[in-house]
Amino acid sequence: MTDSAKISARMSELGELDRSGLRVAWTKTFKKSSPHFLSMMFMRKALIREAQCRIYGGVPSSLKRALKSAAAGKSPGVPTTTSARPGTQLIREWNGRRYQVEVSDDGYRFNGECFTSLSAIALQITGTTWSGPRFFGLTGVSR
Repeated sequence: MTDSAKISARMSELGELDRSGLRVAWTKTFKKSSPHFLSMMFMRKALIREAQCRIYGGVPSSLKRALKSAAAGKSPGVPTTTSARPGTQLIREWNGRRYQVEVSDDGYRFNGECFTSLSAIALQITGTTWSGPRFFGLTGVSR
């Protein structure tokens, strides 16, 4: 069964349920009972949307942040990433120490070792999970 066929089947199934059936479906889907004031139409739409999100994926977190910014009356910035060419030296100071990474054709060189990602290097430097491009200043927000 294709993904769109699964969604269509779920829509048909929910279309035949009465209020008590929708409340049971809500509890199974969201792991809590539905508020009493919700209309049957709203419950159907929310349950179908949840099925779509599970199959196709939900709204990306970057879009959620941009929407929250826009709702707050701010300009939603668009994250940008600058890729570095082979031979580029990335320098970062961290806790009073200077770290240097060279961009190569097959990844990144740091302390004589080859790494496939900047995030792995940032983890080695800081001991905690970081976005490597962000740690080395390769991301920003364009307005």
